[in-house]
Amino acid sequence: MTLPPPSRSWAPRSGYRRPGADLPSLSGSPAAPVGGVHAGAGQGAGVRLPGWGRVPGPANGATAPSLQDAARWREVLYYVLAFLGAAGLAGMLWLVSGSASSVPDLALVVLLATVPLLVVLAVVFWIDRWEPEPVRMLLVAFLWGAGVSTAVSLLVNSTFAAVVADATGDLQEAEGLAAVVSAPIVEETVKGLGVLVIFLAWRRTFSGAVDGLVYAAVVAAGFAFAENILYFVTNRENLLLVFMIRGLFSPFAHVTFTACTGVAIGLSARRRSRLAWVWWTPVGLVAAVVLHAFWNGVVTVAPRYYLLVEVPFFLACIGMVVWLRWAERMTMRRRLDDYGRAGWFSPQEVMMLTTGPGRSAGRRWARTRGPAAATAMSRFQKGAAELAQLRQQAVDGHAGYDFADKERELLARITSSRQVFLGAA
Repeated sequence: MTLPPPSRSWAPRSGYRRPGADLPSLSGSPAAPVGGVHAGAGQGAGVRLPGWGRVPGPANGATAPSLQDAARWREVLYYVLAFLGAAGLAGMLWLVSGSASSVPDLALVVLLATVPLLVVLAVVFWIDRWEPEPVRMLLVAFLWGAGVSTAVSLLVNSTFAAVVADATGDLQEAEGLAAVVSAPIVEETVKGLGVLVIFLAWRRTFSGAVDGLVYAAVVAAGFAFAENILYFVTNRENLLLVFMIRGLFSPFAHVTFTACTGVAIGLSARRRSRLAWVWWTPVGLVAAVVLHAFWNGVVTVAPRYYLLVEVPFFLACIGMVVWLRWAERMTMRRRLDDYGRAGWFSPQEVMMLTTGPGRSAGRRWARTRGPAAATAMSRFQKGAAELAQLRQQAVDGHAGYDFADKERELLARITSSRQVFLGAA
């Protein structure tokens, strides 16, 4: 078989054989790695995985039934949040439909609001493509933003504007104050609360700043989607202009604001203290509110500076995302190197798994060997990303009671996937 040239595609080196390939199967084997010990016959036998200390048992001495109860409560909470979000979005659409001239008019507005939503989600999924968050959690994040955040913000901001207008007799001034004072505080607080609830209830889905960024971006995308529908309906006479400003020129505005809170919460997941979110979240929230207020102030008071402010603002955000993804990639490389030194990965595999071109080249090479090999390579790459995340959580001092079982499961999946795409299975 002729493999693609190395410059175009990744492939195992000539005579490739994983260190420790003669080790017995993990499943049910006494030689399976338990608590970080890699024992068995063959190359790499007796090698110990770099230790991270004693893996803790169930928190606070929790028993299996109590852990099952916690899982059930999280499931109940998930459906409650999803219901509240869906109900809020449905209520907002019902409210907006009263201002729409017809059903086709409303459908057009929803379609236009979907355009920037799809752009934002495409970027979010690109950022999150190496170790994707659970789809069901991203769905509840979207519904929180589109339903709960929108409903609460609309109620509070409208009330604030009405109170100020009643006190000053100037409706335009009241709306300006609402945009610069009330909206940033209320909207960022409610959006950030959604990210925080997901973090506290499903903490194991957060492994760092990138995860916080992803959840915050999805919450903000949902909020912007619902808010755009409202703006498009109430500005039908200038629909094209409003669509260009909100849908084409600034689709990432809300994402950028709320990302400050999400990144702060994500960073708290990497701290030793499990209460780090208590002081990290307010830091991110203040940054989100200040950025939101500044943005609204520029648009309200000096719209001629809109592009002057937006372009450097957006470039700075791109730089932050690029840096965060680089930092995540370096973390993943360090954690896989830990396993590589114990014989689970070759250096070439670690390099392939922790670079974008390498991962793409690995998938291209696997496709030349057939559909089964291509599927196995995808499982191999995803399993390696999950393993690196699991290891990082242990390094950070947040290993779960089921750490050893999860580690064994992932190593078994990685090993079996490698055998398939190498044709050894």
